[in-house]
Amino acid sequence: MPESTTVIVGASIGGVRTAQALRSEGYPGAIILIGAEGELPYDKPPLSKSILAGDSTMAEITLLTTEQARELDLELRLGQPAIRLSTANQDVELADGTRVAFDNLVLATGARARPSPWGTPNGLHVIRTAADARALRRHFGTTDHLVIIGGGFIGAETAATAVELGMRVTLVDPEPVPMARVMGAEIGELFIDLHRRRGVDTRFGVGVESVHGEHGSFAIGLSDGSTLAADTVVVGIGAIPNDDWLESSGLEVSNGVVCDVYCRAIGHDNIYAVGDVCRFDNTRRGGSTRLEHWTNAVEQAVVVARNIARPDEKIRHEPVEYVWSDQYDWKIQTVGLVGSSTHTVIGEVTNKARFAVCYPDENGRLTGVVVVNWPKALVTARKAIALGVEYAEFAARLEAMTVSARTTVKETT
Repeated sequence: MPESTTVIVGASIGGVRTAQALRSEGYPGAIILIGAEGELPYDKPPLSKSILAGDSTMAEITLLTTEQARELDLELRLGQPAIRLSTANQDVELADGTRVAFDNLVLATGARARPSPWGTPNGLHVIRTAADARALRRHFGTTDHLVIIGGGFIGAETAATAVELGMRVTLVDPEPVPMARVMGAEIGELFIDLHRRRGVDTRFGVGVESVHGEHGSFAIGLSDGSTLAADTVVVGIGAIPNDDWLESSGLEVSNGVVCDVYCRAIGHDNIYAVGDVCRFDNTRRGGSTRLEHWTNAVEQAVVVARNIARPDEKIRHEPVEYVWSDQYDWKIQTVGLVGSSTHTVIGEVTNKARFAVCYPDENGRLTGVVVVNWPKALVTARKAIALGVEYAEFAARLEAMTVSARTTVKETT
């Protein structure tokens, strides 16, 4: 008989990586992975890029095959979402009425797309699941004009994909500079210019008042009094953590499951959370934080697996935040805490678009870097932030790397 049972609720990247890491840590007990969707676990970042473009198949982004699950001695229960947690009974109830008992529980239910305020007429889409991406892909074949509401990463990536497929695209956002909260207004303007140069009609600082019609014949009323005609509409206005099923559980839930530095639910030694649903004590930010980052989910999975498998040797989750976005030929990578008004741009912003934006804190330490098309700068930045390098020292290193690159180009031409 197994020594214990660990139940993982959520079969996306956080849940799958937790199961894999448990076995890597030598965990000998039973592992049950529960997923709301009926298909095998898959990676979500490609949904708005290569899957939507038709460049990849679902098989190519599968995170865990049936054979791999068998090799891990992992029980898959897919297509049955969890609907209730009893901490007193130590079991999870599934939609079909089945109860699954646990000794350790990992909550990895992620987040869902914030729903459209304009309903869900045929031809209006969100992108969060494989089914969402497939439905939008089908409509792309009969779309001349696509309107995207929301200028964050999902909206921007979808715009880039659609333009490269030959569609006319209008990107609408009530913020004058989308992503300004993430990177600052001046840097956000660079990304606006990127889309405009590719032919995207950008309507920033303008809200959406109404959406009427259906696929092939939408009328979108804007707050400036104008109306857009569109064949298809994509709504990308954020995400909501999937924590509502925990309402009666007794866990502390506040825009995610509230956890300590070990990703352990407050007041419950055997319950953990990873990924978008986890609100953890973030020592780098000095407060409770919920991060919707792929890398954060992967790193939390490693921490949680270690803390379950070796409870006497717990490790803390203290991430250097990292997120990326692919838009046209720009690889945008963000490390650490960025967005302050104080920053330095190093590299080539125009022409080759290979640059980094560096952000300091009030004590002169490097806190974050936005890197575009510069892999070496990214590696240097991640190491520097982890080590607490001075901002001025790091900026000097990047300047030297830029000069070295220019010299090399001159010598070889």
